Amino acid sequence: MRERQASPGARRAREFEAFVAGAAGRLLHAATLLTAEAPRDNPRARRLLTLSLAHTYACWDRLRGEDPYERARQSLATRFAREAWHRHGVRGRGRSAPPGALAALSAQERLVIVLRLYEGVAEEQAAALLGLPTERVRVICDRAIAALTHAPARAAPAVRGPKVAPS
Repeated sequence: MRERQASPGARRAREFEAFVAGAAGRLLHAATLLTAEAPRDNPRARRLLTLSLAHTYACWDRLRGEDPYERARQSLATRFAREAWHRHGVRGRGRSAPPGALAALSAQERLVIVLRLYEGVAEEQAAALLGLPTERVRVICDRAIAALTHAPARAAPAVRGPKVAPS
């Protein structure tokens, strides 16, 4: 009989593991887009995801019908915004600029683009999450899309011929 009645802690852990198994990939991709890191080399995104999942687990019992993915995404976004605020203008302390199109955007623009376009969050929800007016979120999103679509093409690397030994 005791084997059938799982402790609340064990049940909580199983539910959370099932949630992580289903949602961690998408959340990691969102975190990687936010940090503008390469998909295979994304330590900041992994750290951001780990902290967000830890926060979600800590408040798992208080969700009471609330979508855990929404809570994890909210934690991911606020942690990224807070981290970007503290780093204001510093790109990874000595690291080179990350590759990719999103690296050209500011942290706020990346956050709005990921929430609106990748996650499909409505303008009103994104505005409430970020503490901005809806119109401001719309302007940031439009500006970021324009920057991405009208970005100058990167110059192709110079092709060099074979080296000729001096005669």
